[in-house]
Amino acid sequence: MLLIPVAFAAGATKMDARASDAALDARLKKLETELRCLVCQNQTLADSNADLAEDLRREVRSLAVQGKTDTEIKAYLVARYGDFVLYNPPLKGTTWLLWGAPFGLLVGGGALWWIVLRRRAARELPVSADDADAQARARAILDGAEPPAAS
Repeated sequence: MLLIPVAFAAGATKMDARASDAALDARLKKLETELRCLVCQNQTLADSNADLAEDLRREVRSLAVQGKTDTEIKAYLVARYGDFVLYNPPLKGTTWLLWGAPFGLLVGGGALWWIVLRRRAARELPVSADDADAQARARAILDGAEPPAAS
């Protein structure tokens, strides 16, 4: 009879610990979505099933349990693995190519397209509608006949 209140008290204490674990888990899940798996192509740490990603998740959890802030955890990982570990790396001298390359390719592709269209338009020779002789030669070429001699 005496053990029933003790069991309830132990359960209540366990619930408080789970509530703090839930907050920690939510914080870690958010942090893991901001970090990149180092071996996967374009996957967050939360999405990856790689062994290294599992090790990094354990390391992040360990740092969080030690009381480190999210900023401190990210700074530690960047110092150890470089800016690549961040899913959205900051814009600075070493990462400008990551941010600028897509826009540069878009502008370069647009310029190339414009050049091709201009050259194609320059190659087309305008034929005047009143040049009956040129139209007759063109019609003969299209029909497969011998074109009439130019006058």
